[in-house]
Formats: sequence, structure tokens, C-alpha cells
Amino acid sequence: MATVILKKGEGRTLSAGGAWIYDNEIDRIDGDFINGDLVKVVAFNGYPLGTGFINTNSKIAVRMMSRKEDQVIDDAFIEQRVRDCVDYRKHTIDMSSCRLIFGEADFLPGIVVDKYSDILVVQSLALGIDRFKLKIVDALKRILAEEGMPIRGVYERSDAKVRALEGMKPVKGFIGDPFDTKVQIVENGVKYYVDVENGQKTGFFLDQKLNRAAIRPLCKGAKVLDCFTHTGSFALNAGIAGAASVLGVDASELAVAEAEENARLNGLEGTVRFQVADVFDLLPQLEKKGEQYDVVILDPPAFTKSRESVKKAMKGYREINLRGMKLLRDGGFLVTCSCSHFMTRELFEKTIALAAKDARKRLRQVEYRTQAPDHPILWAADESFYLKFFIFQVCTEK
Repeated sequence: MATVILKKGEGRTLSAGGAWIYDNEIDRIDGDFINGDLVKVVAFNGYPLGTGFINTNSKIAVRMMSRKEDQVIDDAFIEQRVRDCVDYRKHTIDMSSCRLIFGEADFLPGIVVDKYSDILVVQSLALGIDRFKLKIVDALKRILAEEGMPIRGVYERSDAKVRALEGMKPVKGFIGDPFDTKVQIVENGVKYYVDVENGQKTGFFLDQKLNRAAIRPLCKGAKVLDCFTHTGSFALNAGIAGAASVLGVDASELAVAEAEENARLNGLEGTVRFQVADVFDLLPQLEKKGEQYDVVILDPPAFTKSRESVKKAMKGYREINLRGMKLLRDGGFLVTCSCSHFMTRELFEKTIALAAKDARKRLRQVEYRTQAPDHPILWAADESFYLKFFIFQVCTEK
């Protein structure tokens, strides 16, 4: 096994609990290896830091698998890590549909596995973990069967663009026997169809599970506007909660068609309707018409995926929050989110505050939340924390 020696003064993030070593932290590599191999990692003075897998094609040159000296990474090691993942979820989340493995935050770097009812969806994003992918899947199936949750099929969605950064081609298809890739799930009592083959990410956004439930007390008897509705999850929770009317808006015709199907599945087509539109264009139009809502929900896609574009993203978040506040009646509620890791909580709060100032509104914070616990936040591994979720009461300045 080759050994990666870090430069003097490097590895501080790793020592603090992080999981990555960047290419510019490495002094030299002793021994032969091919990309994807396991390597030992040591500090400049030879102090052992653990074992990870290497890929010199990536700026993240090493992803750590264990911080223990001389840890053997074998089938038993993988099985124990998978058991730990399942045991954690048993104690923290409804497992009918949930994220079972969340990469670095579950100490299995570069792989995500989601469970939709009795279907698993796998997303492998790093070269080294790709070698363990089938072992991880087999272990999950075996362990879940022991827990009374047998798995009917597995689909791979390793088609994310970030694989190119690892020098990897996209992969998509069945692992094992084929099945109908349109899967029905139930979350918080709401039924959804999930398209695991063609839906965004792995088919559904499980990270908002508890946040969707959190909006329900606001929505009884309310007129609700749900922006960036995707397949209608927040809109349907508002409808189930007893909203008087709900309008869900998304720019994707496919997403809106799926949202409408989900509304019919829940018997909400009379209450919850959907519209294909660009939210940035629609909100000023609704304001001009004099529309007023009791609840406005803003759950946009990530406006930034790099530090370089954060300022531009802030403009986007400021604009939609400004428009959303103006569409609320006095005392109405704003539900607003950011799923970008690079939009920190502090930056997001600053952006919302600037929007409130521009709109001449005062905000009373009802609640702050993050991603559901099946997407654990590993301290010192900053990339695992990304979702910021606020509920505010919006009051007119007097």
C-alpha cells in the first residue's frame, strides 16, 4: 500500500475531523498505486493519520475511510459501517423512505443510498468507493431484510456531473433484476410517485421531510403559494393540512405534470393546483394583480455551487424573498430555504434581512431548521451541512 505524506502545516482540517485531503496538501507519495487504491496517510513527521482512497484526477486527492492506524478495509469493515448507518436511522427517522447512506457524514465517502419504500437508489460519486459499491448494496439488502425491510430492487443513478471531476463516466441502470421505476411512497401521510430513473438527484428530495411537516400548522384554512414546487411536496402538505387553496409553481413542465399526478393520488386536485412558470417572472405579475397570500413558500434549487458565484446567488435569493414578502398579507408567513452549501447560514440571514428592509417588512422568526437527520451533519466536514430553512411571520412596518 502506498503512503501519502502531507506537507508541513497541512492536514489541519483532517486533524479537526474532516474527511478530505486536497492535492495541494500533499508533499509526496511513496510507493506504487493506481487511482482508486487505498493508501496510508501520514503527517510530514510520519505521524499516522489513517487510510483513504486516492485519485490524482481530483482536487480531492484522498477521501478518508478510517482514521485508525493500520485499519484493514475489508468486507467485515464495510458491513459494520453499513450496519452503523442503518442503526443510526432506526433511532432518528421514519425509515419507510429515507437516506440510508450520506457519504462522508456516514464515514463512507463518495456514496449516497436512498430508500424509497422497498427500492434502493445508489449514487456513487468517487472512484475509490465505486470499488465497494456492490459490497455496500449487498450488505444493505441483507441488513434491511434482517430488520423486516426487504428490498425489491436497486437502481443506480451515478449520472451526476461531479463524476467527471473524478475522471469517471456517468452510469445509470439496474443493479440486479429490472422493476417498474415509478415507485409510490408515503411520507408524513402524503402519497407520492417517485421516478427513480429520471427524477432529479435520486428521484425525490428526502432532506425536507420534517420541514414539510413543519409548515402544516400555518396552512389550515390558508391561501398558499408554493414556489419552485418541483413535484409538489410542500404544496401537497399544505393541502393535507387543510389549506383553502394552494398554487404550486415550477418552470419544469415535467415536474408540474408529476405534481398534478401526486395531487390526484391524494385527492387534492380540487384544492391544490399547479402552474408552469418562471418564479422570477411570475412573482412581480402576481404583485401587480394585487394578489395576497397567507403563506408563501420559497424552496429554490441551489443558486450557487461554488464560492465564486455566491454574490450572484445572493441577488437571486434577495429578489425572491423580497417578492415573496410583498405578496404576504400583514401577519402572513414566509417559508424560505437555501440548499446551497456555499450560501452559509450567516449569508442567508443577511440576504433575507436586506430583502425585508427593501420590502419595508419586519420579520419575526418562528423556526429555524436544517436537513432531516437521515442527512447527518458531520462537524468539521462542512460539505455535509447545506440546507437552511426558516419560517418567519412577516409584519408590515408601522
